[in-house]
Amino acid sequence: MKEMVSDNIVAGSVLTGQFFTGEWSSSKSAFEAVEPATGAVIGKVGLASAVDIGSASANARQAQVSWAATAPDARENILLKACEVGERYRDDIVTWIMRESGAVRLKAEIELAGTLKAIRLAAAMPSQAQGNVLPSPGGRISFVRRRPLGVIGVISPFNFPLYLAERAIAPALAVGNAVVVKPDLRTAICGGFVIARLFELAGVPKGVLQVLPGREDAGEALCKDPNVAMIQFTGSSRAGRMVGQVAGQHLKKVSLELGGKNSLIILDDADLDTAVRAAAFSAFFHQGQVCMSAGRILVQRNIFDAFSDALVRYAKTLKVGNPLDPSVALGPMINQHQLNHALTLIDRSVTEGARLLTGGKAEGLFLQPSVLAEISPTNPAYRDELFAPVAVLVPFETDVQAGQMANDTEYGLSAVIISRNIGRAMAIGEQLRTGLLHINDQTINDDVVNPFGGSGTSGNGTSIGGIANWEEFTQWQWVTIKAELQPYSL
Repeated sequence: MKEMVSDNIVAGSVLTGQFFTGEWSSSKSAFEAVEPATGAVIGKVGLASAVDIGSASANARQAQVSWAATAPDARENILLKACEVGERYRDDIVTWIMRESGAVRLKAEIELAGTLKAIRLAAAMPSQAQGNVLPSPGGRISFVRRRPLGVIGVISPFNFPLYLAERAIAPALAVGNAVVVKPDLRTAICGGFVIARLFELAGVPKGVLQVLPGREDAGEALCKDPNVAMIQFTGSSRAGRMVGQVAGQHLKKVSLELGGKNSLIILDDADLDTAVRAAAFSAFFHQGQVCMSAGRILVQRNIFDAFSDALVRYAKTLKVGNPLDPSVALGPMINQHQLNHALTLIDRSVTEGARLLTGGKAEGLFLQPSVLAEISPTNPAYRDELFAPVAVLVPFETDVQAGQMANDTEYGLSAVIISRNIGRAMAIGEQLRTGLLHINDQTINDDVVNPFGGSGTSGNGTSIGGIANWEEFTQWQWVTIKAELQPYSL
């Protein structure tokens, strides 16, 4: 399947229980892809077993050797062609993201734009300098060069399914690795099959990129497989611990990009209206199902009541519904499990003393934007990642206390400080243990060119993106050359 006459990047014939191993192969079992907004079945996805993962990884290892030897210009051209394919099918890809992940159009368009930017940036990597000449004794040349790791296993999530997979796939391919992808089953089409089609139509050699949706056994097989040199995982902290443990037992390099309990700090000199909008975006964007969502909105005490009232008023204006409706601001939760998790945490938080100012109710998978206040440090809403459209408001007295509260978490991903006084904001920022720090912005930020990652329960301290991609997807090789072998004496 190289070209299509329709406007659909993923043909109906693919959605009959297949996965991509360099060609579209039928699976022994299948998974029904469901549109969360309506409950409609939108296709059947091939379900890969542990055996399928093993076969794909072995084939990828064989294909990687010739791919790494491919001329840099040829690898660059395939990546650029994948961008062209993405532009050609832009409307169709955006629609798949909206239907399968429950994203509103704004979110889907942001995700596709970031994806194409990531591929374009990766396309430049094959032509960049890939080593350094080192000082060495006379008669010897000494240098280090970047070499591909081999086969990269990518396990991607449901919330930004296309981008969070592609930001690893594109640079890994660019520097000569082969890639085996296990997308989240809930978004296997927009986060897996769309990627397969981008590169299939771009002409990637068979076996270099393979996309196999599967359950936990498939992910475990990918982490254990001897042909896979590295695992890049994006997902929950709970799952990340298991991935790190299994891959570590097999001495694989592991990149973990996990959850967050991110703080948005609003100082008393902030403009109230713009701060409310930044907080609402940080807490409610994509139904709060973003690792960078604001988990705690810390507001200075003397503006706390005014801010709370304004945020509640704004939250009540946000329409919840089918994201295909252009007037909708929030779509559905990804599934019933995720909704139940959110409702349970809201109920527990209220039971343990929090006050629900608005929201907290759901119809179908549609959860109203919610605001919780009067949160103590022992309250579940203070500690736990909700991954839902819930703004958690906590007052603070002093700038020092704001920094201490922001650090009072096992996570360390994103933080924001809003203030008219940049020096004051930066003084707080200097205290924070966070991988991403923004002044006068909102917490959900990724420009693609930047290294992205956190510490603690947010990840293992590695970063992906921009200049960090060379460190993530290659390893150093030291090379020395002499004109002839010299005699050695003991």
